[in-house]
Amino acid sequence: MAREIDIGDDVRLTVTVIKQLDSGRLRVSIPSYDFPCSIEAPRGAKVGDKLHLTGEVTHVDDEAGRVTVRLGGLVTVDVAAIDSWTKAWTRTKPLLDVWD
Repeated sequence: MAREIDIGDDVRLTVTVIKQLDSGRLRVSIPSYDFPCSIEAPRGAKVGDKLHLTGEVTHVDDEAGRVTVRLGGLVTVDVAAIDSWTKAWTRTKPLLDVWD
């Protein structure tokens, strides 16, 4: 995989609003994901707008070039659909002191 995305990383996806639902939620289209998703509507969002959603990576499939992201529910998208990502924080010191 060209990008070094790991489990726990935060990724950002750009989605397109395709419909405003009666409940005040928005139906959005996620690139490379074949199903529409519903999200809570931010102020001023309308049909055709591009929104950014951020989620945590829960699974990485290197062979297929796809990652699963938690955006409320789990969504599996191509790596190319990811705009940007932030590496997960890793501990550099052990949790406990090492005894001699």
